[in-house]
Amino acid sequence: MILKGREAEGYFARPDPDKAGLLIHGADPARVAMKRQQVLAALLGPNAEEEMRLTRMQGADLRSDPAALLDAVKAVGFFPGPRAVFVEEAGDGNAPAVQAALAEWAPGDAQIIVTAKQLKKGSKLLKAFADSRNAYAVGIYDDPPTRAEIERILAERGLRSVPGDSMAALADLAQDLGPADFAQLVDKVMLYKFGDDSPLTVEEIEACAPLSTEAVLDDVLNAVAEGRSGELGPLIRRLQAQGTNATGLCIGATRHFRTLYAVASAPGGAAEGIGRLRPPVFGKRRDRILRQAQQWGAPRLETALTVLTDTDLALRSAGRTAPDMALVERALIRLAMLARAR
Repeated sequence: MILKGREAEGYFARPDPDKAGLLIHGADPARVAMKRQQVLAALLGPNAEEEMRLTRMQGADLRSDPAALLDAVKAVGFFPGPRAVFVEEAGDGNAPAVQAALAEWAPGDAQIIVTAKQLKKGSKLLKAFADSRNAYAVGIYDDPPTRAEIERILAERGLRSVPGDSMAALADLAQDLGPADFAQLVDKVMLYKFGDDSPLTVEEIEACAPLSTEAVLDDVLNAVAEGRSGELGPLIRRLQAQGTNATGLCIGATRHFRTLYAVASAPGGAAEGIGRLRPPVFGKRRDRILRQAQQWGAPRLETALTVLTDTDLALRSAGRTAPDMALVERALIRLAMLARAR
């Protein structure tokens, strides 16, 4: 049978020990591995490796010795408790061995957990699990983790006091980071909060988050909006070293100043405007955007957007002689000086 959505998530958290097995397949090996780790931990408990209740084998090895799977499934363990046979990187070439093991499976045998790359609808391996009444197949796709998944990951690491704004910040990071990077971030947060039972803050999450191109870009834009022109040169060099070009920097600056203008020009004032931003912003970033919008005001932000529009047009012009990044850097310095003007 094939499981999808919430049904699949529920099974990963509470696998049925009376079923013959589970196939997990997907294009991203990291996502597949995380789900496999989750289901094996829930099925076997913490000491399965030490107690020899988990048998591992590669799909390539199984193709040369198809009977090895059934032998492992039927083997009697030295320690009491549930057992599993994990077949990694399986493919359609393993379908006959898997079908035979599923057909011969009986209560008390080791459960069969198989992982594979993304399988097509006509895959023989997928069909072996999908057609079985006693086994399941789940496809893992490149969707970011849901709020429920994030809460589960946090709870597994002992992080239970997470306010709404911190949860929203983690959800935003989960959209941008891959599953392995996000898991690493949560591990860093867990270590950061070790022995600290106070609620997790957005600032603590930011302290643990990886320094990305977006983070350096934010440093540049905040320096411009807050009039710190002397910091722009080194920050822009860092952006260039990370591969950001002049057009990308100009687009980022325009987006930031449009956000400030939307806040400053709201009918009810900046306090109302910050609450109407979509997607919403939280914590320290929210306070910073509000402060910048109030300091600039709508009229000066209109001037800033005009400068950036003219710079964008200059970048697209065929007749210019100045280097692209020099054009953008000059415009940003001009805006930083404007931020300091009263």
